[in-house]
Amino acid sequence: MRLLVITYYWPPAGGPGVQRWLKTSKELKKKGVDVEILTLDENSATYPLKDVSLVLETENITVHKTKSINWFHSYQNITRRKEVPFSGFANQAGKPGPLQKISRFIRGNFFLPDPRKGWNRFAVKEAIILHAKKPYDAIITTGPPHSTHLIGKALKRRINCLWFADFRDPWTDIYYYRQFYPTFLARHYDNHLERSVLRKSDMIITVSNDLKRILNNKVPEVPKDKFLEIPNGYDPEDFSKTKTTSRNETFTLVYAGTLTLDYPVESLYSSLKIILNKSSNSLSLKIAGRPAEECVKYLYELSNRYSNFQFESLGYISHQKSVKLMESSDMLLLLIPDLPNNKGILTGKIFEYIGSGRPIWGFGPKDGDAQDILQECKAGELHDLPKSAAFALENHMNKAVEGASKIQRKKYTREGLAQKLLNQLLEKIDH
Repeated sequence: MRLLVITYYWPPAGGPGVQRWLKTSKELKKKGVDVEILTLDENSATYPLKDVSLVLETENITVHKTKSINWFHSYQNITRRKEVPFSGFANQAGKPGPLQKISRFIRGNFFLPDPRKGWNRFAVKEAIILHAKKPYDAIITTGPPHSTHLIGKALKRRINCLWFADFRDPWTDIYYYRQFYPTFLARHYDNHLERSVLRKSDMIITVSNDLKRILNNKVPEVPKDKFLEIPNGYDPEDFSKTKTTSRNETFTLVYAGTLTLDYPVESLYSSLKIILNKSSNSLSLKIAGRPAEECVKYLYELSNRYSNFQFESLGYISHQKSVKLMESSDMLLLLIPDLPNNKGILTGKIFEYIGSGRPIWGFGPKDGDAQDILQECKAGELHDLPKSAAFALENHMNKAVEGASKIQRKKYTREGLAQKLLNQLLEKIDH
């Protein structure tokens, strides 16, 4: 089988979106699939995060790169910012200024579905050339950016092969969509693009059951068996072979990933204060990633107010260092954004947390997909009230708690998820 994966994000880009197809491609190759990647040259790309350490994992994968038009240079000139926004504007939290409002409005109404569509015509041309030389059995497009799916849509018209569209996040239902100030016409056009991808692709892959439900509701005429749930997973090779059982001198809570004001940070603050006011035990919180400045500021204020609380913001670190940080924790903090349609939010972080074998504690919908998986793996639990969360965390601090065992978490290895995808590919090709 020959497979072409079309993805905007590829090493040296960083983040869980990169790892999803980097790891899956490696596992598919082990199973005999001839996987090739089509991406763009990093000099033409705009990556909110970079992780050069991931480049080493691409050595045995054939990668084709094209150039692209980079619209973000104009954004940086307008806003006078060196950084581009990422993951719900975590680096632009708080009330946006006039220039930010203007730039967001332009992006949300004139660059649909997103500014990274400047890559599309180059990618379509390259894919056609590659297919003519040695045909592919199937292509997979992965988004965000969801403009990548329009590459698959164009190729579906031009070449004879299957097309799978992989949704790592919602499109028009993503939690920060309205922060682009889309007009009625913009929303209508974006919804039209989204539905056209859902209708014309041969299969839709989603990262969660709830996202599958949301997308299927947009096109109720499409059969339910066209939707396939392949969650993010973890690679056992990233983690230590031996499990560390010793606890830190100060009970250490670790959070890795994005943190914006849309996350249940107020509930976190309240639960921490309950514990710090009544407990003589010391607590340390370490955050790795790009948290909103407002979140970090308040946590530093807490550490100044309470002598038994230590806080450290480590900034963005490589995936390798992030894994080591998780393994060094006593407990991992998981926060699901407090927004509509959050029941289906399953970030790559959840599965890496499970893969680390450390117990998980945090806030999120108690009837959501994340909670179901944590309970299935016996890896921890999410709370919706600060008091119950504080009570649970205090119990963990006083008594060592185990995380998910290797047997319980095996279902979510990259190898197992790649096999699930391969089975569907073979079934589609046979038909």
